[in-house]
Amino acid sequence: MGTDERKIMKAIFSAAFFRQILRQTLFAALAACGAAAAGSANAKDYLVTALHSNKLVFIDVAARKVDKVYPLPNSRPGNTPGTLVVSPDGKTVYILHNHWETVSGIDVDTGKEVFRAELSSPGIRGKSTFAFDVSPDGKELSIYIDPVKILAGEYQVQDTYIAVYDAAAGIGAKPLRTFPAPRRTTLLAYSTDGSRLYAMSWDVVVMDPKTGKVIGTHPIRHWNRKNLGEPDALAVWPLWDASKVLSFPYVVARTDRKPEAPDAMKSGIYTLDLATDKIAYKEFENTSVVLFSSTVNPVRRNEVYTVYATLSRIDTRKGKLLKRVDLDQTFYNVNVSRDGKELYLGGAGPLVAFYDAVTLQKLQTIRMPGDADQATASMRYFSH
Repeated sequence: MGTDERKIMKAIFSAAFFRQILRQTLFAALAACGAAAAGSANAKDYLVTALHSNKLVFIDVAARKVDKVYPLPNSRPGNTPGTLVVSPDGKTVYILHNHWETVSGIDVDTGKEVFRAELSSPGIRGKSTFAFDVSPDGKELSIYIDPVKILAGEYQVQDTYIAVYDAAAGIGAKPLRTFPAPRRTTLLAYSTDGSRLYAMSWDVVVMDPKTGKVIGTHPIRHWNRKNLGEPDALAVWPLWDASKVLSFPYVVARTDRKPEAPDAMKSGIYTLDLATDKIAYKEFENTSVVLFSSTVNPVRRNEVYTVYATLSRIDTRKGKLLKRVDLDQTFYNVNVSRDGKELYLGGAGPLVAFYDAVTLQKLQTIRMPGDADQATASMRYFSH
């Protein structure tokens, strides 16, 4: 075989080898995509809430029924579960319980406790007032802690702080780092890229979650708006699962009206986009009903829903109440589906209710096991 022939054969075999490798790579990629698609198709939408009877409850959204019930480990009698946070991969639910002195991570499939952080220590009673969150990459938890030193004849108030934990630390987790936090913090929320940690207090304080450095502030109490006083807000329920927009209702007095005037008090909605760091607030009515919590529609993002003894649908762009219905009982929190079509009401009593997001028509109610109430537990929406 001559030199030219050898070159030609080498080129042919090289091309064939390359084509074979390309086909194998392509088949592997398609198989991986198919497996991922199958996994996504098999994922279910869940609601998770907690009961005063020390239980964690998972509701299959499509089936409209309770799917799993797990006992909360090592929780004292009379426990009132608080905030629930779901890991980004949907495999772990973190819950504040044990009289708000413990955060536990519960495996969604097995009910096994895979993480536990005790906020109290000998001589120190530490509690979290609702506020904790998990980072978008699922690697860290930030927990707000309000400590008190227990002395022989008095309680000595200590400085409040945020403790950051390794989510993989397991049982007996200890903080990786701590940094000061504003007193009266009731919500913690990471930005969607993990670069900011929001602490909801008198104002929304923006912090660097790695260093604790304050990098910004969004005013609430100190907004200094003409003819308006300081707003009053109850922002304790993290209900941004579908929209990634933190929201809460507020009530504010008009300083240019007499107290007995019909429009002396106004109700509004405050929003903070966790992706863009943009805030907005808008009054929509003269105060007429009590509003406990709110959630933003992920599809029609100008629509916000509020709940307590009534369920309301509000256009925040126009500052207009679109629809309101009376409820059979009070609910503390309202969440919304990813497609923006359904609302889920929970908290307070023993019921979880499904409502149409446009008509506000009740679709179904689910009663919790043992008729136990949910008290202050937040109800979260996730896929697994």
